[in-house]
Order: sequence, then C-alpha cells, then structure tokens
Amino acid sequence: QVQLVESGGAFVYPGEFLRLSCAASGFPFEHRAMSWIRQRPGKGVEWVATISSGGRDTNYLGSVRGRFIIARDNAKNTLYLEMGTLKAEDTAMYYCTQSPSIEPAGPGTQVTVAS
Repeated sequence: QVQLVESGGAFVYPGEFLRLSCAASGFPFEHRAMSWIRQRPGKGVEWVATISSGGRDTNYLGSVRGRFIIARDNAKNTLYLEMGTLKAEDTAMYYCTQSPSIEPAGPGTQVTVAS
C-alpha cells in the first residue's frame, strides 16, 4: 500500500526558511522520480519541483527556482523540500507525489507565510 506522509509545515514570516519532509512507503522509492506539488488558497494544484530517482537531476517552477531545493535520502525513503526566502504567495498546502503525478496522495502539510 502506497503511503506518502508530508510534514514540516508551519506558520512563518516572509523571508524565513522551512524544510518539508515526505515519508514514503509501499513502493520502490529509490527507483521513482518524486515531485512536490502545492495548492494555494482558491487555486488549483500547481507543480513545484521534481527530482530524479538518484537525486542527480532536478527541475523547479520558475517562481521558486533559486529559493527552493528538492532533495531526497533514498536510504531513509524520504523526500525533502527546503524552502528559503519564503513569500506570502508560497502559502499553500504542500504534497509529495510520485512523478509525474500531480494528484495529492497524502494528507499534505500546510505552509503559511504572513506578516
């Protein structure tokens, strides 16, 4: 049974840093490209970043490139999203998925950026 459990969301001020985690189980994590997606208030789901199975290749949404870093630890079956210089427009529910899916499969973790 595939399980993806996101954590690490919080309320932060603009400019601050946050690291999200996604614990994966029930599938061969080390062989799957993984993505982060988000859903902002009143908006549809938006792709944020993807990392290859081995972690060598990454891609980012233009508005987060240079501020966010997607990473993974295959030994721990865990995906990460390091979010720097956070902005109010980053406020969203964040989910991890098996790429190329953009369908939320876990509970998500809420990130709120506000002053």
